[in-house]
Amino acid sequence: MTNFFDTDGGRLAVEIEGEGPLVICSPAMSDTRDAYGPLAEFLVARGYRVARIDLRGHGDSTTNFNRYGDEAIAEDFLTVIEALGGGPAVLAGASLSAAAAVMAAARRPDQVAGLVLLAPFLRNGISELMRGIFRFMLLRPWGPPFWRGQSAKLWPGLGDKASERAAIKTASLMRPGHWAAFQATVAGADHRVAAPSIGRVKAPVLVVIGDVDPDWKDPLGEAKWVASNFKDVDTLTVTGAGHAPMLERPEIVGPAVSKFLEKIRVNGAFKPSNS
Repeated sequence: MTNFFDTDGGRLAVEIEGEGPLVICSPAMSDTRDAYGPLAEFLVARGYRVARIDLRGHGDSTTNFNRYGDEAIAEDFLTVIEALGGGPAVLAGASLSAAAAVMAAARRPDQVAGLVLLAPFLRNGISELMRGIFRFMLLRPWGPPFWRGQSAKLWPGLGDKASERAAIKTASLMRPGHWAAFQATVAGADHRVAAPSIGRVKAPVLVVIGDVDPDWKDPLGEAKWVASNFKDVDTLTVTGAGHAPMLERPEIVGPAVSKFLEKIRVNGAFKPSNS
């Protein structure tokens, strides 16, 4: 069932399935909630309630929000927790949504029981100059074909279906207002804002990285750095996967996430990380 929650001037689309402890999933920029479809199906079958978010300006969410980027997504995690009756919940964030999940956990440890960080960006991977060039490359009219080509490389684990998915997601962003919202999301994806929150996270963490993620020169090295920032942390390396390991290799990621959740599930429920 898709719900719409009003926040910050817009309407956030959230698909909710299942019953049980709450897991909230937020995808990478330009992607949509269906990236978590296989993982949601796996977790629902094992007694979890899964809420999958469409980022602001993406998918079925509207394009009239006041802000975009990491900070906004962190607020959206907490908004969804509250709207669904309160936590504690486990937050699953991919790419920039991983930084947002970390910030949400630091702000409200009473509402967050654990973090699943997939292909996580907790720091900027390119220089400010390259960030500026990237934003220039997303200007219209050349931006959409440029991004379609770039995003087709993000999911090597999908094989030939990666190009098809890139075309579908780019077409979705071409709807009125959505490309501007995507550009605002890119501009707001400055992961330095997550730095003050990282050391304050008390929740257990699962880091999931695809070993051929094209967004990093050394994906395994980046995952090692991410994991080094947390005290209670496990790392899953997904062979042959890129920037959406939960979609590319659900048969590997699903059981690993389920095992992680069972570790922090007490008497059938999650407990807050500040307890």
